[in-house]
Amino acid sequence: MAQNTGIDGKYNICSSDLNGLCTHLNTKISNIKKSLQLRKIEQEPSLKILVGKIVHEMFLLNNILNQLELECHHQERQQNQFQELQESLERDYNEAQHLRDNMPIHLPKAVPNSEMSLVVKTEEPRKESEVVQGKKPSKKTRYIKEVAFITAEEFESVPAYMRGRLTYNQVNAVIQEINKAVVSKYKIMHQPLKTMSSVAKNLYFRFQEEETKDTKGEFFIVEADVEEFTQLKADKRFHRILTILRHCLRVREIRGSRLVRYAIC
Repeated sequence: MAQNTGIDGKYNICSSDLNGLCTHLNTKISNIKKSLQLRKIEQEPSLKILVGKIVHEMFLLNNILNQLELECHHQERQQNQFQELQESLERDYNEAQHLRDNMPIHLPKAVPNSEMSLVVKTEEPRKESEVVQGKKPSKKTRYIKEVAFITAEEFESVPAYMRGRLTYNQVNAVIQEINKAVVSKYKIMHQPLKTMSSVAKNLYFRFQEEETKDTKGEFFIVEADVEEFTQLKADKRFHRILTILRHCLRVREIRGSRLVRYAIC
């Protein structure tokens, strides 16, 4: 507190400092009065009951706040779970979209067992009525082995230098043409000679000449069969695809008499 010294040697107090001091003292007095009133609560039954109710309400309010905090944590965990679920659904949706947009033209076929490579359906047993009436038994159906289409996973496993710019669909399209040649060839091979046309007979005799001891029981074609029964040409691209098919164990080469035979695996 600032003080000024007068001519007579006495101290004079500034009016502003005096007002601040009065305010401070009044605040202190008010706080003391409140303290004295609070000390008298025990002596006033009405005030004591009121304070008890206030304390009870504070406990209830505290419990409600605790429950709200727990609920907030629960909602936060659920939100995180919903977020993870949404991300998982988005991944599944994107994968489904990718599968739909990249659906392969050809799906792989089931390859039968080696024991069934020669004949799939044998002669069906004759019914008793057919035996009595002297009907001829049904003809047996011969199985023709075909090249199984490659899967997308197999195509991706092929080394990049083999694939080059070839696509999965292009390789399976060539497999389809090779199967057409195989089926056409062995339909002639299974056909009775007396029912053949002259063109079919010439092809039949060529097929017989191409047989060797190594091709016994095998289904195979040569480049001439591909050009005879399909629109494919035995060019550089065709041989690159054959390399992929050998890598994927779909065909194998049988060489002999200056001729390459492509046997179906």
